Amino acid sequence: MHAFAALIRAVPDFPRPGVLFRDITPLLADADGFAECIAALAAPWRDAGVQAVCGIEARGFIVGAALAQALGAGFMPLRKPGKLPPPVLAVDYRLEYGNDRLEARSDALQPGQRVLLVDDVLATGGTLAAAQALVGRFGAELAGAAVVIELEALGGRARWSGAQPLRALLRY
Repeated sequence: MHAFAALIRAVPDFPRPGVLFRDITPLLADADGFAECIAALAAPWRDAGVQAVCGIEARGFIVGAALAQALGAGFMPLRKPGKLPPPVLAVDYRLEYGNDRLEARSDALQPGQRVLLVDDVLATGGTLAAAQALVGRFGAELAGAAVVIELEALGGRARWSGAQPLRALLRY
């Protein structure tokens, strides 16, 4: 277990009864803990030839931008609908409670560019699967995905397709 795990706060019954929310804001507020987290996220990808890191809205932006810097790669946000000026490429996807969409600038990635997807939490896997599909629309080469936390009981890893690695630092 990583020492920075102690900085992640468990909040019962948020955002609704029965949910145990994993709050990473104390981790983000601790300079040493956050640096340790980013170093641990970066370690398995240092020799993977990652050229761009795509962070998934919203906390994936924070983690992804720092990880891109650590890897010497560019950063590209994958946004919710209506947050980017056109033209954009988009992927619609279903969540357990409705539908959503991820968008990226239409010139965000180049065919063959090696991309790493990043988010703070892997829960049911729908958003990460949509991000994987969006990267595919660009013709980019997916190196894999990295998350700080995986909520194993929700089975999100099962929705990850392909041979690329999916790495989680902490599993609950």
